[in-house]
Amino acid sequence: MTTNSTGPGPEAGRTTLGGRLLAGLGAAIALLVWAPRAAFSIDGGFEGHARDLSVVFVDLPLILLGGALIPLSAWTLTVRWTRRPWVAALAAVAALALGTWGLTTWWTPRQLPDPGYRGNL
Repeated sequence: MTTNSTGPGPEAGRTTLGGRLLAGLGAAIALLVWAPRAAFSIDGGFEGHARDLSVVFVDLPLILLGGALIPLSAWTLTVRWTRRPWVAALAAVAALALGTWGLTTWWTPRQLPDPGYRGNL
């Protein structure tokens, strides 16, 4: 018994590799945007009294997941819709830029000055 099914084709490997690269790039960029904003919450400021480690245990995994999934989702949907990897790459980069902008607009952990800080007395 023979079947007339063809394999995924030569472009399937490139499509998968491109999506994986964009997901890794998105997670790395999300981490780079997250780290300076969360540094004060991890360090805790003066004598560590403002330490909030929930930014490590809750926010970091969510930010990495979002940074990986946003460009990957945009890549996958655009490749399925247009069948052109370069259009999908542009859509994924645009989605990552919008996601990064949304992250910096919405997520604001505690920053300096510390609530216990009185300045120069």
